[in-house]
Amino acid sequence: MTAMIRNPILKGFNPDPSIIRVGEDYYIATSTFEWFPGVQIHHSRDLQNWRLLCRPLDRASQLDMRGAEESGGVWAPCLTHADGRFWLIYSDLKRRTGAFKDSRNYLVTAENIEGPWSDPIYLNSSGFDPSLFHDEDGRKYLLNMVWNHRSQEKGGKFGGILLQEYSVAEERLVGPVTNIYRGTDLKLTEGPHLYRRDGWYWLLTAEGGTEYNHAVTMARSRTLLGPYETDPAKHMLTSKDAPDAALQRAGHADIVETQTGEHYMVHLCSRPLPGLRRSVCGRETAIQKIIWEPGAFPRLAHGGNVPAIEVAAPDLPAQPWNEPQQEFDFAPGPLPAPLQWLRTPEADRIFSLEARPGWLRLYGRESPGNRFEHAVVMHRQTEWAYDAETELDFAPAGYLQMAGLMCYYNAYLFHYLAVTATEDGARELIVMSVKGDYPAGALDYPLDPVPLPAEGPIRLGVSVDRESLRFRYALPGGDWQELPVTLDASLLADEAAGNACGSHTGAFVGMAAHDIAGTATPADFSRFSYAPRPA
Repeated sequence: MTAMIRNPILKGFNPDPSIIRVGEDYYIATSTFEWFPGVQIHHSRDLQNWRLLCRPLDRASQLDMRGAEESGGVWAPCLTHADGRFWLIYSDLKRRTGAFKDSRNYLVTAENIEGPWSDPIYLNSSGFDPSLFHDEDGRKYLLNMVWNHRSQEKGGKFGGILLQEYSVAEERLVGPVTNIYRGTDLKLTEGPHLYRRDGWYWLLTAEGGTEYNHAVTMARSRTLLGPYETDPAKHMLTSKDAPDAALQRAGHADIVETQTGEHYMVHLCSRPLPGLRRSVCGRETAIQKIIWEPGAFPRLAHGGNVPAIEVAAPDLPAQPWNEPQQEFDFAPGPLPAPLQWLRTPEADRIFSLEARPGWLRLYGRESPGNRFEHAVVMHRQTEWAYDAETELDFAPAGYLQMAGLMCYYNAYLFHYLAVTATEDGARELIVMSVKGDYPAGALDYPLDPVPLPAEGPIRLGVSVDRESLRFRYALPGGDWQELPVTLDASLLADEAAGNACGSHTGAFVGMAAHDIAGTATPADFSRFSYAPRPA
């Protein structure tokens, strides 16, 4: 019986996949937006089992997103391998709203996929979704969509796909810039990847925007600069005409050939909650088997253009990895790999694993959702249902200090179970929510504060089941006490956010500390657990 791959292969906020094969190893790079370190690279030997391998953009010289808007930061990386090196192209969006896009495009390289990765080479700022094409003659070309701020037509601000040569010797772009493809009537043409095969140049693009009209479109030309003819079938992959498909928002793809000659395409997707069209796990990565006959446009192996939830695995030996880590203890050393923080490369200003050995210490810096120093350490939501817990030791002086367990999408969408104190310094437990009130970010307190003992650790927990979110707490030696309020977990989703406050990431859960007084009051966490479960 043919083994099957179950989609998505990268669960939870892992959009814009770029895939390569090097020998028997496969690597996928995905976007991380404002989460640090930048770019997630996963590794597989069989295209079915994947493990998080590294995040290459891990220092200030490569990435500093302090001040970046929600859903700014790292967009659409492109990972390639040539000349004995790995090449990683990425955008760092400094501005994503309004008439202009400040999209700085960079290149870093490494001899080993796990690094060290070089300092970045600046390329251009004409548009986002850059990728690097290595032609058969050894010359290299940068592609990116171009942002046309002059156009008032809906979708017209996407001005097509630009191509320009990159000089390795000079470490810069050289020669003329050519707009090689302006897309179809679906518009919003972006996400280019270029391949050479059977005497053709094949240009793969994403169209329709990253919401429910998303699609993958292929075009081809006999010459590098075109003209490129669009696939007669137009969109080789899309969910836009299949509202009942399990995988929605399908688009932004890349193609890889196995060592046995099979072809697969990875692509962005989401799994909206039934009846709600809210994707609490964000935009994820799925894979489809494709048939690419010589000289012909590629097609999905299962027929049609709607993504399948299960696809035939390649003829490769299975290579499973260890199950994802669910329990996190905080020994001195690096932060556990599944956890990330927001924006700043100066991690020691917001957390430490050495200050109190065996504990993660967060230094309360600025307010919830702050764009500069927001002290959070969090885990992606990977399923519709999960349980998460932590234990907190925290002595707030007043209501300007708070720390606890946060379910977070961005500054305008979060639910926060926090230990804080009254104006007189008496500890209490509060629930705070921001439910998409943009730009005011008005706070909602759905229940009265719960008095707490003056000192001692507090256990905090949350259970999410689709759109239901319930917080709980436990005093030392005591049983769990569930708080009498059910919050809307579906708010922590792209579709609930809207373009005004960001719509490109995914829900996270984890530890948070805030000190609006500016005294960096520490909050210590002894452990954290994240356990997904069937919904």
